[in-house]
Amino acid sequence: MRDRLAAETKAALKSQHKQRLSALRLISAALQQADIAAKTAIPDQDAEQAQQEAAEIAVIEEFLPRQMTEAEAKEAVAAAVTEVGAASPKDMGKVMALLKERHAGQMDFGKASGQVKAVLSGG
Repeated sequence: MRDRLAAETKAALKSQHKQRLSALRLISAALQQADIAAKTAIPDQDAEQAQQEAAEIAVIEEFLPRQMTEAEAKEAVAAAVTEVGAASPKDMGKVMALLKERHAGQMDFGKASGQVKAVLSGG
């Protein structure tokens, strides 16, 4: 989860999605505070605190956009390639721009970039 949070924060920073970036930074800060508290917590309170943190994370996740499955992402890439009429790797920017416009916060653009490159390179 922390790796995904870091990747999503980086993606939000690159895409200049200020609201998402702010929310992700708040989540990251809360997790860091939880880590610090866990190191100093009394052992009897660990289970209760972990349960509370899990509940808080579940609430936060309700507000985050649903992430696309790999199959959905591949479909979105194929549709974007077709829609912009991309024929070569030179058209990758157009495809990525369309994907970011339509699926911001819903897909891993690092993986999508590789998929677009593969499709446009004939792979």
